[in-house]
Amino acid sequence: MNDDSRWLAAAAALAARARPLSRPNPGVGALLVKDGRVLARGWTQEGGRPHAEAVALGLAGDAAHGATLYVTLEPCAHQSPRGPSCADLICAARPARVVIGCMDPDPRTSGAGLARIRAAGIAAEYLHSPACEESLAGYLLQRTQGRPHVTLKLALSLDGCIAMASGESQWITGAEARAHTHAQRARSDAILVGGGTLRADTPRLDVRLPGLEARSPTRWVLTRGTVPEGWNALPSPEAIRDMDAVQYLFVEGGAGAAAAFLKARLVDRLLIYRAPILVGGRPGLGDYGLCALSQAHGRWSLVERRALGSDTLEVYSAR
Repeated sequence: MNDDSRWLAAAAALAARARPLSRPNPGVGALLVKDGRVLARGWTQEGGRPHAEAVALGLAGDAAHGATLYVTLEPCAHQSPRGPSCADLICAARPARVVIGCMDPDPRTSGAGLARIRAAGIAAEYLHSPACEESLAGYLLQRTQGRPHVTLKLALSLDGCIAMASGESQWITGAEARAHTHAQRARSDAILVGGGTLRADTPRLDVRLPGLEARSPTRWVLTRGTVPEGWNALPSPEAIRDMDAVQYLFVEGGAGAAAAFLKARLVDRLLIYRAPILVGGRPGLGDYGLCALSQAHGRWSLVERRALGSDTLEVYSAR
């Protein structure tokens, strides 16, 4: 990686602080760098304003002149009642150079942000950054496909079970894996289970990590029936296109809901927590429509593996 790619990757890591509080706006990260030193940094604030660039430029003040601004997403070019466009703020701050890691598919900005900055005599370029695209996955899917990014979580025994034959499931995994799951909940706009899981377990689906309790996502259940107070009904996986302002959906199970989303080809990321136990109970995944074993191959790429206490986490992305 060259220096530009490294700084963009650092800005993408910074953008994680915006998720999911920046909704309905994307979570963007920005860094102002001069002579290899970070002058200021910013990320999209709660409720979507101020934007990452505005935060970083405001902190840097006059020091932004002559620096390089790294931004994960193309600076916005449209005016808003909530504040000026980031492209205009950049033009006024006069950095020497702007590097962005992802073009904005929003038609109000697409290409116009870079064009406005260049017209002001500031060098501006797009450098494709997988790290930036990954950090904006939910926003990009909403803009291009009209649906949220979907993560499917499965907590399994070594023999692929999510519960004993009796239905007992608390707990398959240990405390470290459960804490990691709660951190993933805190990064999601919405969380979903199947109707069977809701009836059998009455799950809370909240975030129980100290300091992050307020980040509990909205609760959804996959059902065409009525739902309890505080829950939302999703009639089918395809109906995620009607989930307003949801960029990141976390599907926690059970086997039927997991199979339904996989069958609809609407899972973008798999989190598989595997405990070193044998249960001989209820399988973690139902039939999701494969007609031949060959259809199962080539669908997933392993992107991360780590130990969480005595358990193992594997993360896969859809190909």
